[in-house]
Amino acid sequence: MEGLSPDKLIKVYLKIKESRDALKKKFDEDVAKFDEQLKTVKEALLDHCREHNVESVKTPEGLFYRSVKRNYWTDDWESLKEFAKENDCLDFFVKRLNQENVKTFLEENPDKLPKGLNARSEYTLTVRRPK
Repeated sequence: MEGLSPDKLIKVYLKIKESRDALKKKFDEDVAKFDEQLKTVKEALLDHCREHNVESVKTPEGLFYRSVKRNYWTDDWESLKEFAKENDCLDFFVKRLNQENVKTFLEENPDKLPKGLNARSEYTLTVRRPK
């Protein structure tokens, strides 16, 4: 694409993006149909387990089994943080930084750099259609 003007490159970029977006939309619609069908079959298999009071079933076509999936959440973060500190279970929490909060802190406190903090910056490109 060397030698093409920025105007031509933007035109090519937008055409590729438009084609990709149309393909992705069609793909997502097709996948949604399959997901709905899979959900219906899974519900029927779970109904079978409930009705027959079994945890698994083996057939010539394959095996299926049910298991319990649990999710946990809190509506009171402060109380949960205190509980975790008091009971030495800080591993309740995921080790992940809130990117926006760290960025804001560093912008407001350029002279303070937490030990062990790493950073990477890279340019990104945004292309928009003319209005």
